[in-house]
Amino acid sequence: MTHEQPSRSIPGYRLGDPELPQAPVSSADFAHMKTACLLGDDDIDALRRSHDVLVPQTEAILDVWYGFVGSHDFLVASFVDTNTQQPNADYLSRVRARFGQWIADTARANYDDAWLRYQLEIGRRHHRVGKNRTDEVTSTPLISFRYLPLLAQPIVDTLRPFLGTPSRDREDVDAMHNAWRKSVLLQVTLWSHPYIIEGDY
Repeated sequence: MTHEQPSRSIPGYRLGDPELPQAPVSSADFAHMKTACLLGDDDIDALRRSHDVLVPQTEAILDVWYGFVGSHDFLVASFVDTNTQQPNADYLSRVRARFGQWIADTARANYDDAWLRYQLEIGRRHHRVGKNRTDEVTSTPLISFRYLPLLAQPIVDTLRPFLGTPSRDREDVDAMHNAWRKSVLLQVTLWSHPYIIEGDY
């Protein structure tokens, strides 16, 4: 399974862009990370089964996730224009488009070098080393680290209703949901790299 070239229809989407820096995590380190969170072949199969279930529901899923963020001022603050002190609608829209693509990319579970490079790029965009640059906005300089691992919970919890239908086997839904939990934990850990003191990651 290979990645398509970065989609020009999604601003700032760079999965597959060869100009991204090499990931500061070796393939051996990444294999150890997958082992540490119990992400195995069965989980990868379950993630890939979830693709055709979730992708058609992308906008509905994003409505739930954005609704959660929008209901908490301390989360919306990451998207506020520091000149107007109001949420930047264009910034939110651009991030939403990438977030929607992230659902498809997560479900493809293609853990190659290009994917790994892009995960580290996503991490930089949360941290002061890269936030606001991709979208050329004037906003808060940092998404506080404390929210990165915590937001994995509402993302994964609210995903379950989209995985299940009356006709779908419950064990299969459980398997897909559990695989998503592991994948999100793995990705959030990768995104955390810029926040960690050099040499401590």
